[in-house]
Amino acid sequence: MNYLPHTLRDIDKALKVIGVASLEELFADIPAALRKPEMDLPQGMDEVALMRHLRELAKKNTVSGPNFLGGGAQRHFIPAVTPHLSMQSEFVTAYTPYQAEVAQGILQATFEYQTLMSELTALPISNASMYDGASSVAEAALLAMRATRRNKVVVSQGVHPETREVLATYLQAFETSLVELPLQDLVTPEVAVTGDTACVIVQNPNFLGSLEPMLALAQAAHNAGALFVAVVDPLSLALLHAPGHYGADIAVGDGQTIGNPLNFGGPSFGFMVVTETLLRQLPGRLVGQTTDIDSKRAFVLTLQAREQHIRRSKAKSNICSNHQLTALMAAINLAALGPQGLRELALGSVKAAHHLAESLQAVGLEVLTGPKFFNEFVLRSSLPPRQLRRELAGQGIHAGVPVPADYGLGDTVILSTTELTTAKDIDMLVSAIKQITRDRALEVSHG
Repeated sequence: MNYLPHTLRDIDKALKVIGVASLEELFADIPAALRKPEMDLPQGMDEVALMRHLRELAKKNTVSGPNFLGGGAQRHFIPAVTPHLSMQSEFVTAYTPYQAEVAQGILQATFEYQTLMSELTALPISNASMYDGASSVAEAALLAMRATRRNKVVVSQGVHPETREVLATYLQAFETSLVELPLQDLVTPEVAVTGDTACVIVQNPNFLGSLEPMLALAQAAHNAGALFVAVVDPLSLALLHAPGHYGADIAVGDGQTIGNPLNFGGPSFGFMVVTETLLRQLPGRLVGQTTDIDSKRAFVLTLQAREQHIRRSKAKSNICSNHQLTALMAAINLAALGPQGLRELALGSVKAAHHLAESLQAVGLEVLTGPKFFNEFVLRSSLPPRQLRRELAGQGIHAGVPVPADYGLGDTVILSTTELTTAKDIDMLVSAIKQITRDRALEVSHG
């Protein structure tokens, strides 16, 4: 694309049309520190030097050694068939099917994904995926506001802190009241929901690993005419009650745990599944199955409630694409594992987490979460969480997501396990933390 610079006259004309006096006024909503940041950039490199530098940086990424990191992303078993099939050129190069019915393969794959997510959540209508788990939560809040014509959103403190930040960012453009429910004993309390509430958003298992009383919380929301939004780890649904079984109106979350590798932070995909009454409010796209003129099975885009297909004011979302490839990876993964395989992954994760918690308690360390948790829990740390993480990393162990200060738990970390966690991994972590704790106590005593 050619770069066409604007003259001062062009800029003045544009500003007058917009109705602002200056560029500074136009960008006033952007923090001043971000508009013209000072950038201390090194001298440029030639291609050989640059590639050498990038390889050195890449060496700093370590994937070996025991891994107990969680807090939103986890390393699970992914059968070889998942990357093999998903990396086929037909899927890798596919984009949003604008001439949808021509792309029958992509539509069928999307239909299969929707079907699997519907079965997993026990809710009837799944869209064709979202950008990520955090934005799917925010979109669920907007959906609830449209459906109920209310403008108050209640969110549990047990929802991932970064997700709550994204939610707040989305809602700041609306005349919305965002109310946060503090945790009590690491779970969301059952409170009376007011009649102006559009939805109540609760994560299960929550950010601290605890299992929430989802049925009671859903009933409290419904008693006030509000919708109940369940933020879930899809893998956990192989063991825990599905959102549809405890009355959730909307199930959302991040799909990383069911077929996407960690990839040093992404990409992943978000999912959204709703009750049939909310079908017309669903953002994104919906693929349906029908028959063609020859009575053969065919797939069509049944719903396209986005601004590229309908008038912008009527669009349910401005999501202009979806993470089709990463969602497809989840569909392949779920089909390859099957219900029993998925259950084995979930059960292995739970068993490892409880084994780790019991082992840490046996050496005198304090586990705050419990006894009901899935595969993550909070551990009291004898030293600042980031220092603990660095010291463990020095021993080749990746562990210890710091618990944010606003939870009021002091020096604490989140530990996570999966079905890939071995007894040897657990012994290594317990031994390392025990030694670090002992060294810390000696430092304090010699003060």
